Amino acid sequence: MRRESYALDGYLVVPNALSTGEVEELRAEATLICRGDRGPVNGAEPASAGETDDEVLARYLCIHHPHKISAVMTKAIHQPAIVDVLTDVVGPNVKCMQSMLFVKSSGKPGQAWHQDEDFIPTRDRSLAGAWIALDDATTENGCLWVIPGSHRPGVLWALREQDDPRFDCVDEAHGFPYSDDDAIPVEVASGSAVFFNGYLLHRSLPNTASSGYRRALVSHYMSAESLLPWQTGVARGDYRDIVMVAGTDPYGYKGVDDIVQTHLRPDGRGGCEWPEDS
Repeated sequence: MRRESYALDGYLVVPNALSTGEVEELRAEATLICRGDRGPVNGAEPASAGETDDEVLARYLCIHHPHKISAVMTKAIHQPAIVDVLTDVVGPNVKCMQSMLFVKSSGKPGQAWHQDEDFIPTRDRSLAGAWIALDDATTENGCLWVIPGSHRPGVLWALREQDDPRFDCVDEAHGFPYSDDDAIPVEVASGSAVFFNGYLLHRSLPNTASSGYRRALVSHYMSAESLLPWQTGVARGDYRDIVMVAGTDPYGYKGVDDIVQTHLRPDGRGGCEWPEDS
């Protein structure tokens, strides 16, 4: 049933994928990373002893690749409830190529319509995102919005620059045969997971709540049978800075590379590697 729903709509919501304790552990780890307690992080500003956690967290929109320095984040990539769904909708052999932890405090921007496969190209269209809510995600604090079924044509729509102050990253998808009226909000409780196809059109709006965060851990996965022609200059068009989470790696003889490092993205419209999932 999950596979059929995912194939039809392009996304799937799984409530209670993480326990309350697991969510709290990830929230605490995000704060430690932002404070620099897990080691040097590119783009981080030194946190003074007198700054509160809220003051430190409010500086940042997203922690890129936190699993590179955090055992807690690495454990979350392997979360059994997440991997169970991935082996159902992707296949028995699954690899992860990135993680992101969005902090998105009050007033922070969202991201414009985009498709993840436009930015992380797979050779077999197997890209899947797993979006874990670490706070209740609502329309007020900037939850995901999706256009159900927009993955089915298998088309990557053109990208263009945009200057909408509601959104952080520069490029947005356009020219698709859908309107904002076709979109639905994906409001979920803390601990829920949202899985979405790499071709699904999705976006988020700013966090307009008077206070608080809309934290989410987002990781991207794909079939291990596919090469990953991501990033420039990777050997033979196969990005090997990966983590296997299920099954076996048919390209394991190539080994694993250490290409990217953990870095923090501050507030603002600049500095995006790609429009990384709301």
